Amino acid sequence: MKVLVTGAAGFIGSALSIRLLDRGDMVFGIDNHNDYYDPKLKEARLARHANHPNYHHFRMDIEDGEAVEVLFKEHQFEIVVNLAAQAGVRYSIENPLAYINTNIVGFGHILEGCRHNNVGHLIYASSSSVYGSNTKMPFSVHDNVDHPMSVYAASKKANELMAHTYSHLYDLPTTGLRFFTVYGPWGRPDMALFKFTRAILAGEKIQVFNHGKHSRDFTYVDDIVEGVVRVLDRAAKSNLHWNGDNPDPSTSLAPWRVYNIGNNNPVELMDYIRALENSLGIKAEKELLPLQPGDVPDTYADVDDLVEEFGYKPLMNVNQGVENFVKWYKEYNCV
Repeated sequence: MKVLVTGAAGFIGSALSIRLLDRGDMVFGIDNHNDYYDPKLKEARLARHANHPNYHHFRMDIEDGEAVEVLFKEHQFEIVVNLAAQAGVRYSIENPLAYINTNIVGFGHILEGCRHNNVGHLIYASSSSVYGSNTKMPFSVHDNVDHPMSVYAASKKANELMAHTYSHLYDLPTTGLRFFTVYGPWGRPDMALFKFTRAILAGEKIQVFNHGKHSRDFTYVDDIVEGVVRVLDRAAKSNLHWNGDNPDPSTSLAPWRVYNIGNNNPVELMDYIRALENSLGIKAEKELLPLQPGDVPDTYADVDDLVEEFGYKPLMNVNQGVENFVKWYKEYNCV
């Protein structure tokens, strides 16, 4: 298939591109290579698949509506996976417009490209952050998510609403995937595992927010990619049993679906840190700090729909996943 992957030099986008190439798809990747974090890491990720004969890379921004329009018209993609986004909850507090411009305006350009070029299925990254103030655990796609706690979360909720509108009006099959705390080799430097590893190896204290009382449904990057691939191959369909008197927030009469992809096994932050300490063979010095604005104390994914409909559930345990990250980190950073 001809598949467009946006954010193809990113953490998940690069891993997905490799997986699709390995199975024989023709992959077109776009990325703006911005400097939110060191672009050298993006270049290194991209180098893993840039020279594959079935890969084509475009350095462009989804905020550029004219460029997106031309790209779609020229290549007529069968499937689109939108992973391009301004990431990070905390940065969204400092710079909210970056999230509105990329995650909402940019996503609108992707939707328009799909609408006007007969794309068979749009898959897009949502986030566990959409659950916001919800406290019912595990987080279920069948519960409402109307109280986001950051602009990042609001932008991801907006993506789901925008996608639904296009599914309803233009019969465009769309599937949103709510990723839960993705980690692993080639991860982002602004994420906890990367920051903790750098600090511990430098002999510095690690900042542990909420006094370490967080729990997160840490999900290994390969498990995320496996879930994306399985969903990608089956376009969203209408739920003919959907009822507006008792609406299911995860389905619709339109060809629109939303799924969680999480490990379904929340881990206490202190246990996560212990796994890292064990892999490094170094005890971390900790600076315990209050809960950060925009953060939620706990995440926990209900993945029953993913299991039932696709026969798939993430399996990587945190100890092995962290060890894999540490091995990569030492090789990549030449520690």
